[in-house]
Amino acid sequence: MKTVKVKAVVEKGSDGLFSVYSEDHFGNSYFGGFGDSVAKAKEDFLVSIRESINEQVSEGKDVPNFEDVSVEYRYDIPSFFDFFDFINVSRFAQFAGINESKMRAYKSGVSFPGEKTTQKIIDAAHKIAAELSSTTLH
Repeated sequence: MKTVKVKAVVEKGSDGLFSVYSEDHFGNSYFGGFGDSVAKAKEDFLVSIRESINEQVSEGKDVPNFEDVSVEYRYDIPSFFDFFDFINVSRFAQFAGINESKMRAYKSGVSFPGEKTTQKIIDAAHKIAAELSSTTLH
């Protein structure tokens, strides 16, 4: 079977916990995950996909194998910096051309960037990713 892409949203809730959810589903089984870190929420999310597949298979439905499911995660700012915690927020802010204290507020979820600032964050992350993917070590 071909790869099935599931689009998932990762967010930090007002309670400080993280959630991963998707509008994609198999049959009537939707996917969701929760945890006190993004990594734990993503783990829980993957368990929900596996359980959904198993449920659909037990009902005789045609669904992909778990190995054929690819998840595309979309992060809010606090979740992004929680999952990629090796990124120094102050240095990232400098790189992206964003005020450091505002970036820390975005990271903590105290305030939220506007559309223009969000685009600057996305552009900076993509630039870092492109540089890393074209890097070799010797």
